[in-house]
Amino acid sequence: MRIITLNANGIRSAARKGFFDWLKQQDADVVCIQETKAQEHQLGDETFWPQGYFTYYHDAEKKGYSGVALFCRSEPDRIITGLGSEEFDQEGRYIEAQFGKLSVISLYLPSGSSSEERQAAKFRFMDLFLDHMRALRRKRREYIVCGDWNIAHKPIDLKNWKSNQKNSGFLPEERAWLDTLFDELGWVDAFRVVNTEPDQYTWWSNRGQAWAKNVGWRLDYQVVSPGLRDKIRSASIYTEQRFSDHAPLSMDYDLPFPPDL
Repeated sequence: MRIITLNANGIRSAARKGFFDWLKQQDADVVCIQETKAQEHQLGDETFWPQGYFTYYHDAEKKGYSGVALFCRSEPDRIITGLGSEEFDQEGRYIEAQFGKLSVISLYLPSGSSSEERQAAKFRFMDLFLDHMRALRRKRREYIVCGDWNIAHKPIDLKNWKSNQKNSGFLPEERAWLDTLFDELGWVDAFRVVNTEPDQYTWWSNRGQAWAKNVGWRLDYQVVSPGLRDKIRSASIYTEQRFSDHAPLSMDYDLPFPPDL
């Protein structure tokens, strides 16, 4: 089973840059998109409803903002949108597809880099979402939570870690939150199971030739429930073309699709 996740930084922009042409060659079973920055009625072109996939969008109420999507090779048993939070569900940050006893989730965790107010909102979301992830662990299901988590976990996960310790995305509180997620709740950073190398980034600033110099951050994850740890086979970050300020993260799992869990 192959799953791809990408923060598109505007799905229409990513389409113009060739994302959907690239996707046709990837043989993905589920594609998780974040930051669509569009309303579904603006996506009438067949490009945004790729052939061979069941396609689901969860838009932000605010135009040109946030939004998540799922493209699924097989029809899900159920689609869940939102977390039951009025504040964050109107921002279009969570969509879940259920296939048997497996769920695949597209998540867009808020960024706090623009202001103190947005950082406070990010912390509120983190509190809410940690409770949600704790509740998921109690269910008799396996989960793959894909998306832009907007946090680099450890110094290996960003180039200039020393100078970013007071910046959103690498704050001690944010990193400790991921420690809790992985070490206490048992969730697994799937990428690091198969790739422990440095300089593996999924986001680059548009300033200072960061892309060309690979001065990046690893902000995009596939986080899996512990029952799937031994199913993780490979991971790749695609950087030959640039569809967004993020790069697609593709991962292969030793599971059929649809799964027979």
